[in-house]
Amino acid sequence: MRPSSAWCVPVLGVLMLLLLTGLNLFQGSVRIPAADVLSILSGRGSDHPAWQFIILSSRLPQTLTAILGGAALAVSGLMLQTAFENPLAGPSVFGVTSGASLGVALVMLLSGGSLSLGVLSAGGCAAVLLAALLGALSVTALLLFFSSLVRDNVMLLIIGIMTGYLASSVVTLLNFSATEEDVRSYMVWGMGHFGGVSPEQMPVFATVILSGLAASLLLVKPLNAFLLGDRYAENLGVNVVRFRHVLLLITGVLTAVVTAYCGPVAFIGLAVPHLARLVLRTDDHRRLLPMTMLSGALVALLCNWICFLPADGGMLPLNAVTPLIGAPVIIYIILKKY
Repeated sequence: MRPSSAWCVPVLGVLMLLLLTGLNLFQGSVRIPAADVLSILSGRGSDHPAWQFIILSSRLPQTLTAILGGAALAVSGLMLQTAFENPLAGPSVFGVTSGASLGVALVMLLSGGSLSLGVLSAGGCAAVLLAALLGALSVTALLLFFSSLVRDNVMLLIIGIMTGYLASSVVTLLNFSATEEDVRSYMVWGMGHFGGVSPEQMPVFATVILSGLAASLLLVKPLNAFLLGDRYAENLGVNVVRFRHVLLLITGVLTAVVTAYCGPVAFIGLAVPHLARLVLRTDDHRRLLPMTMLSGALVALLCNWICFLPADGGMLPLNAVTPLIGAPVIIYIILKKY
């Protein structure tokens, strides 16, 4: 890529990010004049308190959640694809998303919306978040254990897929013993949405996601070393086992937090890294990792905006939209590779 092109791509990406951020803030199920939206965002307020509540308590947190959540899932997918040398690796494929979903199912369908661990107990959103973290980190710990026993990346990927199937099977069984209301609540959560983070929860959500993204940037050199295989990475001084442990821990935390608040969002972690590669035409993680973060935010914002397009004021489920973008990308990658 020419030097001029190398600068054009990220600049264009940032401009698209600003455009999609504006679309998400200005458009929604309630029609609010653009002048009022700008007045509310600038701190001058509005004559309509309901509009101010919609912008500051719904649209703005939802937009920020889409940006952070999309970047987190996309980066998790990129790191897993590189470390395990498989273009179809991702948080959902490795079972991390399924583990988080199982944790949430245990809270919603079995324990009535609360979670108790010895003298500690939590309810509501805190219980869901804690259960998702425990579920995702449990699967991550299982993968860490098997990664010390199994050296073959393909076999480890298969173990992750089987773990995901087991978690999904348990969730299906839980649905039979749950009440109709609990099943409905879990199904709505499972459809995915970026509106689950309130303004009060945003500092915690943003801090965890930004910390995970910053930690991923520290792995750029070993990720580049892994492009030529495990042995090459070891010859460059990379501790392969420890690197995988750190990588799985980062992806586990990022996936758990996003899944807890937003549901099991599909395809972003799998497809966006390939989109970033197609745009940059490079595997150098010094450029690819930041571009993947930006692309993840763009795709998440686009999907969130599409969810609000129905003319009747309704809202489409997020997981009904993400495959429309993700599936064609994966099919294209498979056809191009084989």
